[in-house]
Amino acid sequence: MPFLDRKAYQVLHSHDRDHGHAHEHGHTHGPSTPHPAQAVPWSILRMALAARLGAALAVSAGLWAAVLLAMR
Repeated sequence: MPFLDRKAYQVLHSHDRDHGHAHEHGHTHGPSTPHPAQAVPWSILRMALAARLGAALAVSAGLWAAVLLAMR
């Protein structure tokens, strides 16, 4: 590592297993205690067909308005 001298690099890059403190090994749980449900992020694929068509028409109208405004 160019920004560290050799001794500092050896201290940071140690492979020693005994660090003098207890290790946590992440969280584990069985299938009987799953994570609680979380809110799903927004997706256009979850919209109803009519809502998707309406959104597409709105975007298209906005883009055409930008084109016509730029051509003035």
